[in-house]
Amino acid sequence: MTQVQMEPRVNKLDDYSGLLGSGEIAELRALATRLEGRSIQMVNSTSVGGGVAEMLNRIVPLIGELGLPIRWDVITGGDDFFAITKAFHNALHGGRYDLPDEGFKTFLAYTEQNRARLHMDADYIVIHDPQPAALIDSRTNDKGRWVWRCHIDLSQPDAKVWNFLEPFVNRYDAAIFSSPSFARRLPISQYLFYPSIDPLSDKNRELEPEVIAEVLSRFQIDPQRPILTQISRFDRLKDPLGVVRAYQSVKRYFDCQLVLAGGGAADDPEGEAVLAEVREVAGKDSDIHILDLPPWCAVEVNALQRASTIIIQKSLREGFGLTVTEGLWKKKPVVAAAVGGIPVQVIHKHTGLLAHSIEGTAYQIRFLLSNPGIAQRLGEQGHEHVREHFLITSNVRRYLTLFLHFQKGN
Repeated sequence: MTQVQMEPRVNKLDDYSGLLGSGEIAELRALATRLEGRSIQMVNSTSVGGGVAEMLNRIVPLIGELGLPIRWDVITGGDDFFAITKAFHNALHGGRYDLPDEGFKTFLAYTEQNRARLHMDADYIVIHDPQPAALIDSRTNDKGRWVWRCHIDLSQPDAKVWNFLEPFVNRYDAAIFSSPSFARRLPISQYLFYPSIDPLSDKNRELEPEVIAEVLSRFQIDPQRPILTQISRFDRLKDPLGVVRAYQSVKRYFDCQLVLAGGGAADDPEGEAVLAEVREVAGKDSDIHILDLPPWCAVEVNALQRASTIIIQKSLREGFGLTVTEGLWKKKPVVAAAVGGIPVQVIHKHTGLLAHSIEGTAYQIRFLLSNPGIAQRLGEQGHEHVREHFLITSNVRRYLTLFLHFQKGN
């Protein structure tokens, strides 16, 4: 177990007033006042890489600034544990689970190790995703309230894995999902929380043109030709090979470039293998830029998105897809797969375009390249959609409201 230290550059609540208005910030302070003296604990499986870690890096300090004691803990495990939890992740998204049954015993053994290290004594404990789900065994009394926050699509889970995890989930006080379609039949209360981005973080704040130009120059990307970009972990469920094939189809009609930028997460052991597959499919095309970026390259990701002509997110399965949110916030036209929580963000022909195949993705990209006025309008409408629904302060408000609901039930 490690307790996470926050990024040194943390924005204050009042910094958001210019974007959201002072009334929303005052509402957060009023909610927090009613929770005075109550403690909060967040637990997940990695402090870097992936949307969950990014959100917690922002939610935790903002709640702390509201005067509530909050801590963020990360479970630990060996390579065998994270290979198993990656298999769980893929299986819960609808893939097959092919590992031996011994994997379930290994999962529980690491859970016991983490239970021995973690002090699960807060008033409100939020456990994120399947990796730490069995920590509910640490519940010893009814003092605290336990919430399972599931960030992945559980609409078609592998039965074997879900049957193993469900008894743990059923013992929580509540579960939170990112889309109504992800929810399961559970004997506990279920809530809808949309994931969110921080508009003032290095990944999303406005950048000077000189910064964007420097990043493009560093990665040898031509700003004078269309840039198609997918920002994602190198993960098979993000379908980077499909993105390359869609680009190759578009390339026959438009002299464009493709940027595939991302990296791995500490709890994802498959990244290196997928990266090698992408490089092999890309071959020697100098207009395909494959960038394996470390987690601290937030400004570089921001610059790449802002320089892009079109943002792509061709996932095969998706929890929510915060890279879509990021692209929409930057007023970029987005072409994305109609999976998981993406259709909540990309309202077809209003805030972006949805696709269902490699050919469909290529068609929508060609349409936008041929119709820049429509592309601009989609980007502007997408920005407003994010501002209304998917900013970090909305997530903070939902957590505070849920904790107040628990407090009234005591």
